[in-house]
Amino acid sequence: MDFELSAKAREYLSDLNEFMDSHVYPAEPVYDRWRAEAGPDNHDLPPVVEDLKAEARRRGLWNLFLPDVSGLSVSDYAPLAEVTGRSPGLAPQALNCSAPDTGNMEVLHMFGTQRQRERWLDPLLDGRIRSAFAMTEPDVASSDASNISTSITRDGDSYVVNGRKWWISGAADPRCEVFIVMGKSDPEGPAHRQQSMILVPRDTPGLEIVRSLPVFGYQDQEGHCELRFTDVRVPAENLISGEGEGFAIAQARLGPGRIHHCMRALGMAERALDLLVERANNRVAFGTPLAQQGMVQQQIAESRLAIEQARLLVLKTAWLIDNRGTKEARTEISAIKVAVPRVAADVLDRAIQVHGGGGVSDDFPLARMYAQARAMRIFDGPDEVHLRSVARQETRR
Repeated sequence: MDFELSAKAREYLSDLNEFMDSHVYPAEPVYDRWRAEAGPDNHDLPPVVEDLKAEARRRGLWNLFLPDVSGLSVSDYAPLAEVTGRSPGLAPQALNCSAPDTGNMEVLHMFGTQRQRERWLDPLLDGRIRSAFAMTEPDVASSDASNISTSITRDGDSYVVNGRKWWISGAADPRCEVFIVMGKSDPEGPAHRQQSMILVPRDTPGLEIVRSLPVFGYQDQEGHCELRFTDVRVPAENLISGEGEGFAIAQARLGPGRIHHCMRALGMAERALDLLVERANNRVAFGTPLAQQGMVQQQIAESRLAIEQARLLVLKTAWLIDNRGTKEARTEISAIKVAVPRVAADVLDRAIQVHGGGGVSDDFPLARMYAQARAMRIFDGPDEVHLRSVARQETRR
């Protein structure tokens, strides 16, 4: 396996690091002040992000996640995703590379009709709108997709959607104009052929955004919402790929997406380690800098070891996807979804500890990052589901 970046990726990486230093990191306090003044219930985009988007487009740092647009392999994009993870609230959006839009754009790119692409994919790629992916439900254990109870029922030239969803990321953002909804179109069919995906515009009658849910008390700008669908009627042409294709589409969506998520999480871990070391070098306790005390030195070393190991596993997974396909990488895709959030949360926890009371405050980005890393052990499938998948592959082999 060769993890050497292509010349194009090296160029992007250099440009991206310069963009982070010159524009993204200085924008963080501006973003935070705007949101604090606007209040937690305001999900508008702070204007500084539009400025970042314009600058990123000017530099050609746009839609890098999509190989057919950027010319980058999954392995090439991985270190770029890691860099954006160092500022998770700003950098992915600035590059038009933030979830759930990335996964939705991949779905429309791979499975959408020409009309669906023109209506939804083009404005998403252009950064003019945002989207959401509606799968998780409050009334069932959504870690098992076969439990999903939202119905997608054919009625003449339309489909009618009924059900409830929650933790739908991005739904509170006023720019979110369309939902990819996963539901059951054939409840009596084979387990993996019961589900379908359909496009539901935000303004469709019967679609209600009930509330935006906080994560450990934090309200993200894009929100994580509970939705209610009551006799929501959309044209039959809004169905993606065909009836019964929902599960297969979901699997195709999650492969590269897990690389993106995991590398961004490692970016958070790297920034946490930077802050840990800086704090340890500059704080003195009992007459000695923290960085010279054995317990803190162990925390620094353990963090470096864990990050390097996790990164190698993600890069191996990206290489497998590039060279052998998502199916051949399925064990590793599950493995990184377990391993990386654990590492990120552990490194962030150590950094918080070294920062003392400052670590649990909003004076540093650690507390919010920790909330994201801990939540990652649940979204896109909880650890237990992925451990089960790894174990099954191991026993079959």
